[in-house]
Amino acid sequence: MSHHFIQFKDVHYAYPNGYEALQGVTFRITHGEKVALLGRNGAGKSTLLLHTNGLLLPTSGEVNIGGVIVTPKTLKLVRQSVGMVFQNPDDQLFMNTVEEDVAFGPANMGLTETEINDIVTQALRAVGCEELRDRAPYQLSGGQKRAVAIATVLSMEPNILVLDEPTSNLDQPSRRDCIDIIKNFMHTCLIATHDLDLVREVCPRSIVIDGGKVIADTSTAQVFSDPELLKILGIRKFDE
Repeated sequence: MSHHFIQFKDVHYAYPNGYEALQGVTFRITHGEKVALLGRNGAGKSTLLLHTNGLLLPTSGEVNIGGVIVTPKTLKLVRQSVGMVFQNPDDQLFMNTVEEDVAFGPANMGLTETEINDIVTQALRAVGCEELRDRAPYQLSGGQKRAVAIATVLSMEPNILVLDEPTSNLDQPSRRDCIDIIKNFMHTCLIATHDLDLVREVCPRSIVIDGGKVIADTSTAQVFSDPELLKILGIRKFDE
């Protein structure tokens, strides 16, 4: 049995002010699946994603990552499996150079300098950014920052990739590059996005969330052909 899976089992989460952002969320994503997480702003998508690597812990219910239940005691193990790319790449880029940012995770794993150098090279090559190695992150374009943020996650060699609006605010060439990077990741992906072209091209399956509840878990083609789901998502028409 593969250990590259995400499973939510009756997950509830309430913020300190009492707002219940997740209400009984249940699903399972198996090895190699690329799944879109769809919903309007405020539906609970980001809250759900933050549960995949323990940045938030359920008020009740269970999150299982590759056979490991997410608890305060298992966070280190879970975060070795789940690589999370935030909506704003500036949240992940904080070193003086791109190389230092991508090397940060591997350097904290006790690897040798040669091993770290090889990993950084491979991660930057995977996102097409080898030439940015010595650049300062603040000098990069939005698309370059997004690609390097993904490289910082790939350098940790995750089994699961979780992305929050990965193509938002990107120009068309950068958006195309980002989609290609996601397509080339050969393990499990969960992607929260409003980018319908990305969903149609990359994700055969879509989970629709509304008001903190999963209201559909089906093929992407079925979502785009269902007038009621399109209405919930705020999409008047989807052109094939």
